[in-house]
Amino acid sequence: MMRDFITGIIGIAMVVTFLGIMVWWVKALPLIVIIVCVLSLLIYDWIKTLRYGVSGPGR
Repeated sequence: MMRDFITGIIGIAMVVTFLGIMVWWVKALPLIVIIVCVLSLLIYDWIKTLRYGVSGPGR
């Protein structure tokens, strides 16, 4: 579980950094909405994986 937590934090930080730079350059509202939706799904899946494991319920 600790491995999933640390790698998740590192991966999410890298994705947020990359997408943040892209939003800073492009500044288009549809892109911002898509990025917010994708990041929320990413964090939701990460929390679900931390809670139930990789082969938890619904997988």
